Amino acid sequence: MSALSVYPENQPEQGQLYTDFTAIKSQLSQLGVQFERWTATAPLAANDDQAAVIAAYSDSIGRLKAQFGFQSVDVIKLGADHPEKANFRQKFLAEHTHDDFEVRFFVEGRGLFYLHVNNTVYAVLCEQGDLISVPANTTHWFDMGENPAFTCIRFFTTPDGWVADFTGNELAKSFPTLDQYVAQLP
Repeated sequence: MSALSVYPENQPEQGQLYTDFTAIKSQLSQLGVQFERWTATAPLAANDDQAAVIAAYSDSIGRLKAQFGFQSVDVIKLGADHPEKANFRQKFLAEHTHDDFEVRFFVEGRGLFYLHVNNTVYAVLCEQGDLISVPANTTHWFDMGENPAFTCIRFFTTPDGWVADFTGNELAKSFPTLDQYVAQLP
C-alpha cells in the first residue's frame, strides 16, 4: 500500500496519513511532484535482466522520455545481501538536493522518500508500481530500510546521473525510518 504522511517539520509524531492513491497524487501535485502508478505490459521474473525490465515498461518509459528528454534510463536492484547496503543507506538518508529532478519507478519492493518543503515534511511510501518524480532543488532524503529489497528504474537527463548536494541538516534523524514507518501503518 502506498502512503503519504504530512508532518510539521518540528513534529514528526503529528503526521496526517493518506492511503488513497488519488489523495496522495493530489497532495503531491501541489508540490510539483509527479506520482503515477504503472503496470508492466509483459510478465517479469525475479531474475530478469535490465533489458527485460525496461522492455516490460517500454510504453510508460517512452512517454516519460518524450515528456522530459531523459538521456538515460537504467535499472538498480538492491537486496538485503548487498555488501554495500549500509553505506548506500547512510548516503541516501542524509538530507540533500539535486540540480536535476529525481525520478524513480518501483518495479518491486518499496522505499520511503521524505520531502522537506518550507516548514513541512512529506513522507511518501512508494511500493511496487509507483513512480515518483522529485522536482529539482527539492530538499529530500530516502530510506531503503535496514534490509533493502527493491528494483527501481531510474531516469536521468544528464550523463552524470545521481549527484547530490548535501544540506548538513540533521532533521532526517528525527523522522521514522522505513521500517518504523511501515510498522506504524494501520
